[in-house]
Amino acid sequence: MFRNFLVSALLALPLTIMAQYRSQVWSPDNGDGTYQNPVLNADYSDPDVIAVGEDYYLTASSFNCIPGLPVLHSKDLVNWKIIGHAVDALTPDSLFSGEPAHGLGVWAPSIRYHKGEFYIYWGDPDNGVYMVKAKDPAGPWEKPVLVIKGKGVIDTCPLWDEDGRCYLVNGWANSRNMFASVITIRELNAEGTEAIGKPVIIFDGNGTEYRTCEGPKIYKRDGWYWVMFPAGGVPTGFQVAMRSKSPFGPYEAQKVLAQGSTNINGPHQGGWIHTTAGEDWFMHFQDKGAYGRVVHLQPVTWKDNWPVMGRVPKKGYCGEPYVTYSKPKTTSSVIVNPQESDEFNEPMLGQQWQWHANYDQSYGMPTSLGFFRLYTHKSNKTIWHTPNLLLQKTPADNFTATTKLKLVAKADGQYGGLIMMGLDYSALVVKSVGNHFELQQITCKNADKNGTEQVKVLAQLEKTGQDDNTYQFAIHEEIYLQLNVNAGKVTFSYSTNGKKFKPVGDTFTMREGKWIGAKIGFIAQEPAKSVNRGWIDVDWFHVER
Repeated sequence: MFRNFLVSALLALPLTIMAQYRSQVWSPDNGDGTYQNPVLNADYSDPDVIAVGEDYYLTASSFNCIPGLPVLHSKDLVNWKIIGHAVDALTPDSLFSGEPAHGLGVWAPSIRYHKGEFYIYWGDPDNGVYMVKAKDPAGPWEKPVLVIKGKGVIDTCPLWDEDGRCYLVNGWANSRNMFASVITIRELNAEGTEAIGKPVIIFDGNGTEYRTCEGPKIYKRDGWYWVMFPAGGVPTGFQVAMRSKSPFGPYEAQKVLAQGSTNINGPHQGGWIHTTAGEDWFMHFQDKGAYGRVVHLQPVTWKDNWPVMGRVPKKGYCGEPYVTYSKPKTTSSVIVNPQESDEFNEPMLGQQWQWHANYDQSYGMPTSLGFFRLYTHKSNKTIWHTPNLLLQKTPADNFTATTKLKLVAKADGQYGGLIMMGLDYSALVVKSVGNHFELQQITCKNADKNGTEQVKVLAQLEKTGQDDNTYQFAIHEEIYLQLNVNAGKVTFSYSTNGKKFKPVGDTFTMREGKWIGAKIGFIAQEPAKSVNRGWIDVDWFHVER
């Protein structure tokens, strides 16, 4: 019932409201019954997807970003909208709070539907296998359960068999165990809350072209157990399917999707979907470097009981990715996209925003006043160590992000502004310096390797407001900052009236983060002194071509 309500509510939205869910920079729906890949042109790494009736739900890796485990909904596997997140905080709090734990946390989740409830499993490489469940995929989700304690168990996926038994397949992290390139399976209890069996290796890719086999997903079809997984490396690999009459094997394997003659490199792990219309589809990611891992949709054709993904070859079972194809059959389809722009008019953050660490109320808060308030974080470290970065995924190869904000400084050195964040990062900020404000560009290369920040003063801004250091404002009480992305190159501009923008600063080359794509959003920081915090009030954030 809740699924029907969700879809009906979406369809009932006025066109003016629906417009906010139509991307201004990328839409995979061609409007003529076809689609173009990627269907999610944003960093939804390690996607998994399920069909529940005529509704589809997708989740993806979120690593240290919070809220984590995004949950997206679609009616046609092409148009997607964020409807919630499955985790609000990561454990242990000592690891994921106070400073970003870059690249740790939620790795390669799987989403399943069993006996009226939704389940998501994931492997935390340092703590073990976790599971959360909910009756409504939009939430609320129950608190995570630690199913298997230990290091190195990643890329987990359950299967409930017809007899009620539950099995879990997984990959292994070489960085934690000093071995990898194997796929294992074990039995869980019927509730899926703890292991009752020991792991069994069902595939070994060591010393073969199937090295780096990982990200397995397990299914059952017509009496056959299927485990589908990528191998050969993230940017260079391919997709494998293997089948057996027993969950513990032995399995026979075939390569079923590879780059071939296309420019879609390393079609990597994802999820197989069987629709109510009788069609089969596969969603996988493509590594696009600084932009992260974007999601593609491929048709599945069964050939000699092997799932050929994408374009069917004349010989063999290894398909090639399609760039465009006919949309899946559906009884309902609405052109929507994951949220991007935000007016900050609601007393809650938009679903697209994530913090870089577990949330603390000192980071910032939504307001009922038409803006979001982000407080300056006290730190003598670089932005790489800042937990209250408020960020979202890049939505396309080329776009412009513009924001209207106001810096309220209570002390010298407080600053805030717009940032493109990754292993290298660059930010355009307004900073309180002595008795005036400066527009600065802060850039750092190799931030993960203790890179130093380079600061370039771009302009001196007139200070307006009171002069008693209790409530000072930046120029004209507001400033407009703009970030333009073109083929991985970032340029900055600013304006005092929102109409005429002046280019400033150096061109910056985007770079991915730790296991994530580069992200855009807001920074607010100050030296770690005993003074009242400053803040930025963000009026709106617009993403356009």
